[in-house]
Amino acid sequence: MALTDTAIRKARPGEKPYKLADEKGLFLLVGIKPGALYWRLKYRFAGKEKLLALGVYPEVPLKVARQKRDDARRLLDAGKDPSETRRAEKIARKVAADASFEIVAREWHEKKRGEWLDTYAAKVLTSLEQDLFPALGHRPVSEISAAEMLAVLRKVEARGALETLKRVRQRAGDIFLYAIATGRAENNPVTGLHKALKVASVEHRAALYPTGLREFFIRLDAVRITLMVKNAIRLLALTFLRPGELRGASWSEIDLQAGVWVVPAERDRSRGLVGMKMKEAHTVALSTQAVDLLKELHEMTGQRDLVFPNRNDPRRPMSDGTINTALRAMGYAGDEVTGAGFRTTATGALLELGWRPEVIDRQLAHRERKEVFGAYSHQAEYLAERRKMMQQWADYLDQVGRGNVIPLHGHTAA
Repeated sequence: MALTDTAIRKARPGEKPYKLADEKGLFLLVGIKPGALYWRLKYRFAGKEKLLALGVYPEVPLKVARQKRDDARRLLDAGKDPSETRRAEKIARKVAADASFEIVAREWHEKKRGEWLDTYAAKVLTSLEQDLFPALGHRPVSEISAAEMLAVLRKVEARGALETLKRVRQRAGDIFLYAIATGRAENNPVTGLHKALKVASVEHRAALYPTGLREFFIRLDAVRITLMVKNAIRLLALTFLRPGELRGASWSEIDLQAGVWVVPAERDRSRGLVGMKMKEAHTVALSTQAVDLLKELHEMTGQRDLVFPNRNDPRRPMSDGTINTALRAMGYAGDEVTGAGFRTTATGALLELGWRPEVIDRQLAHRERKEVFGAYSHQAEYLAERRKMMQQWADYLDQVGRGNVIPLHGHTAA
């Protein structure tokens, strides 16, 4: 006889559990405590009697319990064990959860953070949490389509944040490559999406025109900052290094007698030290003025490993915002001058002086122009020519600093 809702509502706990039978193996197990009502399905598979839990009454009403029973019966008719099928589905759900986009992305971030400064690692994670996780975090990484990925990226594009869009797209692509490498995805849906998105226009670093250099050095002399920071700024102007490459300098990299500074491809990132952006060692030709500045710095910090140690923790370099903070103290806005802007200033001036682009690029440690100018044979290529170029540049800055704003003329070949 089929079970009814009335019969279920009348059921009371007894001294021991008992069954209220329905049909086709379905029954309600009545426990010894009030409200303890459990749906069970009794069936046979491979010659063995088995039980399948179908939920708790009244969360699972009679009608739904029968639907679950019928679903299980259809599996039996197909030669499948409902209990094993459920277990496999549970495992699949767990695997899918472990392979969600957010799980994979956080794994990727954890692997990469050892290569990054802590501040940059935090920025990357914040970007993932703001731009990717809300829409994709819960999704199995293997199921995310190119169309789905494009829709997410277009939300960033709609904000007009095109530089952010580029970075988010690149990070998403790296995450999918990591998922492929770890066996949790087969395709990278980010591939080719740049063709369907806007591209940010190239922006040059905020920099001084040569005519503004005199005022710059007047302000640098007058501003109340430490001598170490002043000399760091002067060295940026004299070496064309990127601020991070300069800040992480160790005395062991610098040969004052030979007038060269070999910046390694990698430095100890756990200490906040940044190596070359292009991941290859770079030999910097030093002018006599740069050598003199470094000798002055050696009297200040030569007893330590780092040229520019952090005053709070000498094992780490000066903070990444120190130089730009000093420039702001000098009265320059971020769109006027940045620490990296000296590279732009010097490039324009040296081209006007007649120096070959490939020689300038080598001093700047650019690799982007390889295809134009040919592969560099080794890190010190054009070193002799670069020495002359850097000496002429340093002499020019000396003249500007003394108030002799002289016109730029091409150099005389030796």
